[in-house]
Parts: sequence; C-alpha cells; structure tokens
Amino acid sequence: MSISRQAIFDALRNVIEPDLKKDIVELGLVKINDVKDHTIDLQVKVSNPAMHSKMRMREACEFAIHRTLGNEWNVVTEVIAIAGDERNGELRKVLPGVKHIIAVASGKGGVGKSTVSSNLAVGLAQAGYSVGLLDADIYGPSAPTMFDLVHERPRVIEKDGKNLLEPVTQYGVKVLSIGFFADINQAIVWRGAMANKALQQMINDADWGPLDYLIIDLPPGTGDIHLSIIQLVPITAAVVVSTPQEVALADARKGIAMFELPGIQIPILGLIENMAWFTPEELPQNKYYLFGKDGVKNLCEDSAVPFLGPLPLVQSIRESGDAGRPAIMQEGTLAHQHLKDIVHQIEKEIRLLPFRKKKEATPVQT
Repeated sequence: MSISRQAIFDALRNVIEPDLKKDIVELGLVKINDVKDHTIDLQVKVSNPAMHSKMRMREACEFAIHRTLGNEWNVVTEVIAIAGDERNGELRKVLPGVKHIIAVASGKGGVGKSTVSSNLAVGLAQAGYSVGLLDADIYGPSAPTMFDLVHERPRVIEKDGKNLLEPVTQYGVKVLSIGFFADINQAIVWRGAMANKALQQMINDADWGPLDYLIIDLPPGTGDIHLSIIQLVPITAAVVVSTPQEVALADARKGIAMFELPGIQIPILGLIENMAWFTPEELPQNKYYLFGKDGVKNLCEDSAVPFLGPLPLVQSIRESGDAGRPAIMQEGTLAHQHLKDIVHQIEKEIRLLPFRKKKEATPVQT
C-alpha cells in the first residue's frame, strides 16, 4: 500500500503543539524520514523537553495517523525538543520578544558566575543592544548589590489587562531578582516548588518587552532550578564559568554534560576562565597563576567548545561589584579590556551558532 507524504501531513494537522497552540505541521515541526513497508517514520519537535510531553506527542501523532489513514500503518515517531537556536518568535510562547536567551552557569559556587553575568549584561548594553538580566540564583541573589539596587523594588504595572512586574533598569539593563522581594539580611528558605513558582512569575508575569539579549544568572550546580528553567525558557545557548583548578573543572564538566543531555541539548556558547591569574595593582605586568594555568582553555579543547576568554583576579573587579558598578564600566582598567574582549567573543559566537554542527547527545548512564 502506498501513501503520499501530503496525506501524512494532512493527518498530522490534527495534532496541536500544547504550548504553542498551533498544529505541528503549520509550525514546521514535522519531518517525514521515510515511508515504506507499512511504516511511517517521523521526527517531531516539541517546545517542552520533559519526557511526559514527548510521550504525549508521540501518542497524539500515532492516534492522528491511525484515525485518518488506518490502523494498518506502523508509526515510528522520534520526538525531540526544539533547539534554542531554532526558536523564532512563532515557536515561543514564553518571552517571544527576546531574540537571544543566554544562561550563565557554573558547576560550583564561588567561581564568579554572578560577577560575569552582571558584566556581560552591561557590556552588551554598552554595545548598543537591549538587554535584560534575570537573577535566577534564588538562594544567593547578587544582582541588587552588583547593580546598586539594594533598596529598589519593581513596580507593578497594568498591561493588556494584566498586572505585570516592571524590571528595574540600571546601566541600560532591565533587572529582576528575587533579592528585590526580600530584606538584604533575610535568608530565603524555600522548598523547590516555591522557588520554581517565584521564577515562573519573574518570567511570565514580568514586562520584559523586546530584548536582544536576556542573561539568566543560574544557581551554581546542576539541580531542580536548572531543569525548571530549561523546561520553562527557550534558552538559546549557555555560558559556563569556571576557575582553572581541577576541583572547579570537575564540576564545570558536569555543567557541560547537563546541557548536552538528551532532551536538553542546549548548545554551549563557550567557557570563561575566571581568576585566570593574579595581577597586583602595583605590578600590572606580572601574572601569578594561583589556581593553575590554562585549565579552562584545555577543558574547551577536550570538550570541543569555544573558549570565550580569561578574566584576571584583580582587586578592581571585586571593588566594582561591591560598589554596584560592574567592572566593565571602569574604562582604562585591565578588567575592562578583558571583559570587553569576552563580550565581543560572545557576539561572534552568537552569529556563528546557527552554522555549528550539532553535537551528539551525551548518553545517560544507568
């Protein structure tokens, strides 16, 4: 028995992508791999990478074909998540006005991930882009301090009949952080469900507006918050921050592996080596490799991901963060130049991202 591909597409027009509210054919989410020996081999993409979402889509495709074309057809359906670099406005229910969503992650705490996130956001704003920063580090929010916004609170505005949070704008960056809703000395002791709900509100119930970049400062490690954000937000790519010593690199490898898992497969834009060397203020030409040399650069070569650049361990970066004026704003300093170089490298990697060869998914160990 023969059947046309058009007949298969017509049958699958009855399958609606649950998050995007349109049929999967109209959205261009269906690929017919082969039709032979009473078997229809499909590949279908979904917005939600969770296993239950993929299973429901597989069942819906099988039901639609059997109902329209008959039960004699064996339907083999591979369901994969829509990659971040494939998501245009039509393929986004969440944050449709944001062109690029960059998650900044680290395998462990204390490597300077929030400092890097803040400086990247300001650096991209200085380059002329419209930028937002979502401080998703629920238990250790740093953005209010690093942007000198400790005493600020977001306003609630009405838009299209909905009450929305208005991010606080500083240095050309729209900022939202859980730190805005807690006293500076208050510990945030929440279970996972409460933390996830707070994140959803800062994403779905906020007036981010059109942005070229949204930087998401993730918590350290690989846990529940990360999975929730990955499922909720169409992340374009991830940046991983690490220091050069082996104890940090071991956790950075886990961070890379998380993004490469089947069902996630978010491209790694690149790695940043923070605290690459120590340079005393009085000896600006000297470099002391306190934590080892080129550890992150070597990891990039081993993992086949781009190296975005090093950041030195200098006093001015710490002082700038504490003062609420990110170091990239301090022109003429060593930190300023290195941060600018990293911003330029990120711009380059974003342009190259659509042309990258996709990496094979890392198999899950059982």
